[in-house]
Amino acid sequence: MITLVERPRVFGTGLIALDLVLGPDPQSPVRSWAGGTCGNVLSILAYLGWDAFPIARLNGDPASNRVRADMSQWGVHLEFASCGPTTHTPIIIQKLRRDRDGKPKHRFSWSCLKCGQGLPAYKPVTIAAAEAIAPSMDRVSVFFLDRLSTAGLSLAKKAANQGAVVVFEPSGKGSEKLMSQAIGLAHIVKYADQRLADLGGVMDASASILVEVQTLGEHGLKYRHRFGRSRSNWIHVNAVPAPWLADSCGSGDWCTAGLLAKAAAGGLASLREGGAAQIYDALRYGQALATWNCSFEGARGGMYAVARDAFDEQIKALLNGHFAKIECSAREKEPEGLVECPSCSTVQH
Repeated sequence: MITLVERPRVFGTGLIALDLVLGPDPQSPVRSWAGGTCGNVLSILAYLGWDAFPIARLNGDPASNRVRADMSQWGVHLEFASCGPTTHTPIIIQKLRRDRDGKPKHRFSWSCLKCGQGLPAYKPVTIAAAEAIAPSMDRVSVFFLDRLSTAGLSLAKKAANQGAVVVFEPSGKGSEKLMSQAIGLAHIVKYADQRLADLGGVMDASASILVEVQTLGEHGLKYRHRFGRSRSNWIHVNAVPAPWLADSCGSGDWCTAGLLAKAAAGGLASLREGGAAQIYDALRYGQALATWNCSFEGARGGMYAVARDAFDEQIKALLNGHFAKIECSAREKEPEGLVECPSCSTVQH
């Protein structure tokens, strides 16, 4: 059995952004959190007790300062979050509304609410930055990436050589060459059916992939694994019923974090040792986290509304089939107010 003697460590690179969340009530304040797939997964793992190290190019603009302050609140380590050359932090605007049936929905915008200019986009870390960071990556349990770049893949390979689980959560097809390399390195690949359904054969193309997960929104997920003598068939798992639906944004990131927390804390060795039974339990835990998240606005809103000990009890209740409405038990500091984009910042006041 794998025995953990220290906090598991996750390194990750990809989309780390500032989320500006506009609730359905036009009178409610704009809230701002660190976001992006990579930013959410690493922040959630820090919340669950991991040492998390994002690798990014945050500069000193207002958005990056807000991201750094938010991540620091949850204990995320930021030693590698401002790799040179630094650049403007991506900003994503999430607008929450309800349809005629009262069902919540969200849409994203990449235009500034104040000046109307396009908001900064993601830029990967450079090869030089990756080479400088690589010697500091030790005792890695998991390496996570959701955006393709040569530098990111070189860091993933370094982590894999140390016995880490490489997790790839593609956001789009991108470069076929880089996609092929990522699939060749990854041990876990997870993707959403509505965007990347044609990636359904990734396990066929790579000998390294042990778990392939395809999420199906409110219909749950399906997965297959390679822990036996051959690849398993697809296994469907229904979603954990939601007691209340405020916003589904970020639920996939919670599912990923839950999967990793339960199956990959000891690196590749623990993933292999746990096998098929562990993967099912870990995915079910991840689904419970995803359902819990739906009770709050924003991709990680629940982290600010529920005390940590109450969180554990609520997840346990969801897994046991107790679907009472989740009650808020605490209120952590929740940043509010618009954050100037780079175009706004250049305007002379």
